[in-house]
Amino acid sequence: MLDDPSADLRVLRLTREEEKKLLLRLESLQSYQELVRMQQRMHEQLGIAVTITPSERGVRTVRGINIQIQDQRGLCKKTRQTIPAAIRKCLEKNEAIAFAIVDAHGLLAPTQAQLQSPDPASADLPHDPL
Repeated sequence: MLDDPSADLRVLRLTREEEKKLLLRLESLQSYQELVRMQQRMHEQLGIAVTITPSERGVRTVRGINIQIQDQRGLCKKTRQTIPAAIRKCLEKNEAIAFAIVDAHGLLAPTQAQLQSPDPASADLPHDPL
């Protein structure tokens, strides 16, 4: 890897200590925006591309969310496994982030029928101007 002039050497900045800090940070994320920002920072600073998507077969638990790390030279197998595990721990602690991931891919969006039909419960309520 060091002999190849076109190799991306950013991943070599990830020392064992830095990896521990990264994993702790991933486990303690509090919002979907923080998760997206961490994905961007990992890509910018280390060249690690993480893709998080809902499963095509549906999402019933956190295991239904796919967390993939793009193949990259210099990134060890253990790190390739621990980053998704840390993100899963975060999602298990903060279900709102998991719902935001699903919603970001349009799986929680209202259907056209729901948008067009009025809510029967709201029809009985008087409409007060604000």
